[in-house]
Amino acid sequence: MQTLQQLQSGELLGTKRLQLACGLTSFPREIFDLAETLEILDLSGNQLHVLPDDFGRLKCLKIVFFSDNLFTELPEVLADCPRLEMIGFKANKIAVVSEKSIPINTRWLILTNNCIAVLPASIGNCFRLQKCMLAGNQLQSLPAEMGNCTHIELLRLAANQFDAFPGWLFTLPRLSWLAIAGNPCTQTLASNTALQEISWNDLTFLEQLGEGASGIISKAILSPNKQEVAVKIFKGEVTSDGLPEDEMKATIAVGYHENIVAVLGKIIDHDSHKQGLVFELIPSHYTNLSGPPSFDSCTRDVFAEGTIFTIEDVLKIARGIASSALHLHQRGIMHGDLYAHNILIDAQANPLFGDFGGAMLYAKNSVFASQLERIEVRAFGCLLDDLLQHLTLDSIHQNRVEALGNLRDKCWESEVMERPDFESVFTVLNEIGR
Repeated sequence: MQTLQQLQSGELLGTKRLQLACGLTSFPREIFDLAETLEILDLSGNQLHVLPDDFGRLKCLKIVFFSDNLFTELPEVLADCPRLEMIGFKANKIAVVSEKSIPINTRWLILTNNCIAVLPASIGNCFRLQKCMLAGNQLQSLPAEMGNCTHIELLRLAANQFDAFPGWLFTLPRLSWLAIAGNPCTQTLASNTALQEISWNDLTFLEQLGEGASGIISKAILSPNKQEVAVKIFKGEVTSDGLPEDEMKATIAVGYHENIVAVLGKIIDHDSHKQGLVFELIPSHYTNLSGPPSFDSCTRDVFAEGTIFTIEDVLKIARGIASSALHLHQRGIMHGDLYAHNILIDAQANPLFGDFGGAMLYAKNSVFASQLERIEVRAFGCLLDDLLQHLTLDSIHQNRVEALGNLRDKCWESEVMERPDFESVFTVLNEIGR
């Protein structure tokens, strides 16, 4: 992070990325001195509520972040930046998104946790839109024109006010990662799974293992058996994926599967009345299959340089995750975030699937149930493609590789209902593995 003093002194001339969080109440005019080079501007965590009329002078700007500010309208001047494609205004007070405010070249739009009740019809002109994050608003409908955004792959509509979703939503040809829990039309569903109650007083905390958007995960000892466990305490805030309570509902409903991180119980008697879950502690030798998407990749995961899998690795991972997804959808659970970065593997490529932040429960007899499953099948196709991209070259297994490529292509069918369901995917994988 840079400082306002550095900017004002001219020290930052020529920079491509600027990040300032210093209580700004007005846009620093010195930023225009960087117009010839500036590509990424991050002014999150300030007190800004308006942008200057000549904001379009930042002609090289590709990415802007104005999260945690005081904007009540999405600024129309954003559309004056010819190269702008990633826009982040999370956790402001935005209630107005005008017809002119979303640049036509937008690929990645983040408006999570605002006060938006209506989207403009002009969003349908955003032909490059791939990632659209709208959780935690007041939306009751989507403009029909948004059905023209056929490149959308990731869409977050959780924690809004939808009484129903438009039919075209479930036919978008590239939609793969969808989160729609926490709306009036999804609130009637609840898990019938009974989960053990674990008293907060029976947990002795050792160390923090990590922190995500929805909660903090710590290592603890569970009495009376002195079992090492992982504990997730939910923050209770709207995340990019939705509400923590919907994550809890879905996690509880999962039940046991050998390739899914096992939940042991839910916490009671928390001294601050927070919600939490207790999980089996994942052995330390498990590592993330990949990193999350980058700015450039947008919706696709990024694997560490030099990552290589054997055909046996690919088949083991693919079968384990397909089996997990089949288990979930048989129980009426959509994961919503089937990604390599939510998968852990050990040295033998045994996979563990987790992170239910974008998950939802759905009625198996609902009109869109089959489409929801096949939207997730497309996400599985992306995972399979990622694995194939990092496969060792081995002519001995060429037939298997071709069969996996054919399966990926079927998972990617643009007509949603032309894709196989997870039972068929798992059957094909078993046949390939013979």
